[in-house]
Amino acid sequence: MFSLIFPGQGSQTVGMGKEFYDKFDRVKNIFNKADEVLNFPIKKLILEGPKDQLDLTENTQPAIFLVGYSIFTLLTKEFAFDDTKVKFFAGHSLGEYTALTSAGFLNFEETLTILKKRGQAMQSSVPKGEGGMIAVLGSKIEIIENLLKENSGIYECFIANDNSEGQIVLSGKLENLKKLNFDLKKNMIKNILLPVSAPFHCKLMNKATSIMKSEIEKLNFLSSKKNLISNVTGEIMNETSEIKNLLIQQIESKVKWRESIKYMIENGTKDFIEIGPGKVLSGLVKRIDRGVKVSAINTEEDINNLKKIYGF
Repeated sequence: MFSLIFPGQGSQTVGMGKEFYDKFDRVKNIFNKADEVLNFPIKKLILEGPKDQLDLTENTQPAIFLVGYSIFTLLTKEFAFDDTKVKFFAGHSLGEYTALTSAGFLNFEETLTILKKRGQAMQSSVPKGEGGMIAVLGSKIEIIENLLKENSGIYECFIANDNSEGQIVLSGKLENLKKLNFDLKKNMIKNILLPVSAPFHCKLMNKATSIMKSEIEKLNFLSSKKNLISNVTGEIMNETSEIKNLLIQQIESKVKWRESIKYMIENGTKDFIEIGPGKVLSGLVKRIDRGVKVSAINTEEDINNLKKIYGF
């Protein structure tokens, strides 16, 4: 059994999806529709840049969704991919919205619109230059949790992503992240300041939660029998009220990606297919369990290779 996973912020590159756009009218039509829905030339930004504009959260979120959803639609409409054979759909942070839409819980237009608003809300929650995120490499989450607890009176930082064995991402105000960085180095723990402009998935996003609560409540969720995994719980969510509540919570909650992957493996997933720009999630899955097979789709050749393996 295989499951589909969809990447989040940080996977964007200028020109992502260009091969599919150039070759398939279906993808061109989806990109053109996105321009209409957003009343903004997101197609040009994805295909041509500039990178600094693509990297703005309010643009990155709908852009990554657009590429991932276009590839998924191409798979099902042009390559006879049978999505009823998919065990689970899961996405990392904003990728959860790509999973939601691909699994049939939301329509394309509403997802584009809500992600533009989500990006704006998250970006404006903390003034630019005040917050950030760091990736901690090669350490166990229990060690980081203890370090944060021991120093809670000195600085306040938050575990934002439990990504894999040996990769944890933390959020906080930059002044606090600098203090944390000092302690991590003192303990010989490698860490990297990430090129993001806000401290996502922590309580510093509470303004974004307030804004997005009313926006998410207005979404018209559709009925679907697909199994969707929540970032917040690391388990299945499928009732409309539950999905809405978890999407609201997700803005400030830790992304339980390691737990999500383990849950899918324990419940029958042997293969994962990453749909969207890059191969970030593929690398994380291999860190979590080297016994599973992981593939990523970024080119038509990738699709044809998978077609030979899975016979769709």
